[in-house]
Amino acid sequence: MTQRAFDETFLKRLDALSIVSRKVVTGRAKGERRSFRKGAGVEFQDHRPYVTGDDLRYVDWNIYSRLDRLLLKLYVEEEDLCIHLLVDGSASMGFGQPPKLDYALQVAAALGYIGLTNLERVALGYFSGELTHMLRPRRGRGQIFPLLNFLSGVEAQGPTNLNGCLAGYALRSRVPGIAVVLSDLLDSGGYADGLKALLRRRFEVFLLHVVSEDELQPSLRGDLTLLDAEGGASREVSLDGAALQRYQERLHGHFADVERFCASHRIDYLRTSTAVPFQNLILQHLRRGGFLR
Repeated sequence: MTQRAFDETFLKRLDALSIVSRKVVTGRAKGERRSFRKGAGVEFQDHRPYVTGDDLRYVDWNIYSRLDRLLLKLYVEEEDLCIHLLVDGSASMGFGQPPKLDYALQVAAALGYIGLTNLERVALGYFSGELTHMLRPRRGRGQIFPLLNFLSGVEAQGPTNLNGCLAGYALRSRVPGIAVVLSDLLDSGGYADGLKALLRRRFEVFLLHVVSEDELQPSLRGDLTLLDAEGGASREVSLDGAALQRYQERLHGHFADVERFCASHRIDYLRTSTAVPFQNLILQHLRRGGFLR
């Protein structure tokens, strides 16, 4: 994957976007992002009445001398944000046309580009059965090619261990921020504990659930041997109308469970089919959902 994977028109539209954080996440350095919090910072914003316990250093003594009123000066703070792109590279992500992993990598590349052009720090994690590779937080346009080169080496292979890998990343990462998890969520062990581990470490979590159109509307029929892409186990099945109906019921039950979990834990969630052009996902759906502006 190279930067040439995006045409100039698309890159110009990415240049105009930024990633939106629901909450202030303070890093170790001051960045280019304005927080919604007011306090001691660099740009004057407003006044508010003094209340007992406030720091007297921020009293506007000029106003006090003229109006005999104690008012506190408020400032807009500049905050540093780190965007963590966590890509599920397990074997099941290689399914479909286009493969789910290819789609997820394009989305990760676009979000990484947006973050770096806005002088945010961007970190990457790639995992399957274990947390395989991490790219430590970096900043600036000069880091775009290293980010794309990192993503170009990701291949779909191995089993899934969402809980262990996400929890491991949460523990190893020193700088919380926005964690964008890109996964098909096909893990018999579940996903809840891993996402909760990120929340406990003060990450703001956005879950992008990537599914293939072939999973949503299977075209298979008749007597078949199905092979587990990750475990290698095989199963003889007979796919008739009743079996496909049961499949649809379980699939939509799974989707509903994910939606309920995310809503109850204040995790931003979006499910997308690989049939949706990824440019539309970035420029339309993520903007409409408020993740980008």
